[in-house]
Amino acid sequence: MTLISTELPTNRIADAVRDPNREVAASSRVLDLSVDIVVCIPCFRRPQHLRLTLDSLVKQRTPRSFAVIMVENDAARRESAPVAAEFLDDGRLQGLCLVEKRQGNCQAINAAFETALAVFPAATRFLMIDDDEIASPDWLELMVRTCEATGADVVGGPVLPAFDDDSKPWLARHPVFCPAYDYSGAVPLIHGCGNCLITRAVFARLGGPPFDLRFNFLGGGDADFFARCRDAGMTFHWTAEAVITETEPRSRTRLGWIAQRGLRIGATNYRVQYKAARSAAARTRVFAAMLVRLPLSLVRAARLLTRSRPVIAMHPVMLALGGALAAFGVEPQPYEASKIVS
Repeated sequence: MTLISTELPTNRIADAVRDPNREVAASSRVLDLSVDIVVCIPCFRRPQHLRLTLDSLVKQRTPRSFAVIMVENDAARRESAPVAAEFLDDGRLQGLCLVEKRQGNCQAINAAFETALAVFPAATRFLMIDDDEIASPDWLELMVRTCEATGADVVGGPVLPAFDDDSKPWLARHPVFCPAYDYSGAVPLIHGCGNCLITRAVFARLGGPPFDLRFNFLGGGDADFFARCRDAGMTFHWTAEAVITETEPRSRTRLGWIAQRGLRIGATNYRVQYKAARSAAARTRVFAAMLVRLPLSLVRAARLLTRSRPVIAMHPVMLALGGALAAFGVEPQPYEASKIVS
């Protein structure tokens, strides 16, 4: 075990965080540089919920030592930093909280992963949880154990909604909230980073920055990252028991928000596919497929309407419309600070 005092004037932290747009806001008194596991948490204007997130990490049932890297992405308000400092100062968690001055989803996540890779040279497994999520007690142990047992490059797990508005439990079946898989095993791809484990070898192979900044305000940097992993021949595994719950405020159960999320997913899907197309012919095929999806989405919606609620039935139409708008340069920017509601 290699321990260093973070109070030393010259240390690995200063060497690792060299980017002038990043600064350390808080650190634990001692860091174990031999840890194999680092949990990364991008933070933005949810300090009260961050406390719940961090408390769920403190309560993990695992014999494994791990560190945390938290990234405050609101350089002006810095509301998350005091909460992070509280958990680091009293030793409940070890790690760092840094401020990423460049706002945006991909900027924050890149800062977390890049700092974790640099500060903890022995770490080989990097997990991520968002600051509006709560990890189940065995989450970390199950994710790491799955990685060890299968040798997968990337491990994913379900993010289940926890609605503040308990009058709409059926919304859990909406594709916006429903996990991609309901079983444990090898899968072709995972789609989001809200509950994932990525090995160091993945970052080494893909190079940096991990998340493409073209998705910084649109979202979908995770979908693009995992698509590149798949195209590079990396393997994925899903662990259905490694549950994370995401707190869903009432604003996210409204029709407008759900429709906007569908449009955003459609736009990111199109952008990821278009980016992956390496030739003019391939890009033409992506564009043609988008055109075909528009009328087909109406057919799918009509069929869904016979057995589900209208808000669920409209989802294919929102996906297709979002892709069409993106094809013509119209994209939502939900991760711009001025547009973030929750």
